[in-house]
Formats: sequence, structure tokens, C-alpha cells
Amino acid sequence: MTLSSKLKKFLINNGANEVGFADITNFTPKKRLNTGVVFYITYPKEIIKNMQNAPTQEYLEELISLNTRLDALGMKCEDFLINKGYEAYAQTKKRLGSDFGENNGFELPHKTIATRSGLGWIGKSALFTTFKYGSALRLSSVLTNAPLTIGKPILKSKCGKCEICKDACPGEAITGKEWNYKLKRNDFYDDKKCEKYALIISKENLGKADTVCGKCIFACPHTQKYIKKS
Repeated sequence: MTLSSKLKKFLINNGANEVGFADITNFTPKKRLNTGVVFYITYPKEIIKNMQNAPTQEYLEELISLNTRLDALGMKCEDFLINKGYEAYAQTKKRLGSDFGENNGFELPHKTIATRSGLGWIGKSALFTTFKYGSALRLSSVLTNAPLTIGKPILKSKCGKCEICKDACPGEAITGKEWNYKLKRNDFYDDKKCEKYALIISKENLGKADTVCGKCIFACPHTQKYIKKS
């Protein structure tokens, strides 16, 4: 079994739904760490199914839980690679902090590594999206110098003419323009409008202002296919 296969099996056995590997040579924030390991955990179907009036308290609690689990998984991945004799650096929220900006506070966005690994693309909502789970997932990543089998990068959107997430966004943050790897997030999505609406709706639904919403996650046709599967 190759190192890539062993690592993927290890991460899935520890809770990841999917794992990918990417060449990050041209944009790594850590010298010598030119490979990105990216993985995600999905939201449970039952939580997303109840998101018609997003956000919900259950969604917020699960978001926090997923972040904690992803941080723990990132550290396990880091330890796994170090024990194999390689350098590794887990990009955990605890380690790097977070904000509402372009890079979510991270030195190299998880979404960038995920698209470069071939796991999915960036939707019109600026969320990482897959055919299997839509946007109902959260990502984390680890930087390493381990010789892993690199996936084929996805460099442009697979949303096509679909604008369901745009129509579902009360904050009008989604322009409908398709992503490609050359674009900055704010070229097709207005994070300030998203934040403004999220603060209002979270206060209304949860009793406390927060930068959480989730309407675009629920609206995505690929998310809907995921939650309707038996």
C-alpha cells in the first residue's frame, strides 16, 4: 500500500468523508512544504434538511463541532506524517485563528488546496462544492513535503447556468458569475453583503448576532440531492 493510500485510509477511518492531495508548490506559505493534504467532513443530512429557515441552532452547534473535529483530525494527520519521517503543518482554526476575510484567516485557504486536489470546485456562493455532497461540508488541510499522489486540479466552476443559490440569498451577496482559479472571491461574491445579512438573520433566529447563515448551502441542487438520498 502506498503512502497516499495509507494516509487516505487513516484519515477516513478517523472521520473524514473524502481526502485529496494537491501540488501547492507555487503558493505554499511554508518553504519545502509543497504538497497539500485536504479533507472534509459532511454535515448530517437531518440538520441540513431543517435549514429552510436557516440558520438553525442545530446547524450552528454542528458547525462548531465540525471545526473541533477537523482540528483534531488535522493534528492526527500532522502526527502521522511526522512519524513517517516527513515535515507537516496542520492548518487548524485553533492554530491560525479565523475571520470573515478572503482567506478565512488561513495562510493558504483550504478551498484552494481542495480545488487543486480535484475534489470539487468553488460554487457561485463562494463555497466549496462537490457533486456528491453539494456544499454541506467543512474542510481542513495539512501542508507537507511527503511524496503523495497528486490529484487533477479543477480550475473552473461546474455550476453552469444554475443560479439557485443566488436566488436564495436575501443578502444579494451572490452575483451569479462563475468561479475560475484566476478570480478573487470578491470578483463574484460580496462577503460584506453576506456578513451584513448573516448578522441580522442570526440575531433573529438564534438570539445572538453571528456570521452564520447557511441558506446557500441548503439551496444548492447538489446539497438537495445529498439530503434526499436514502
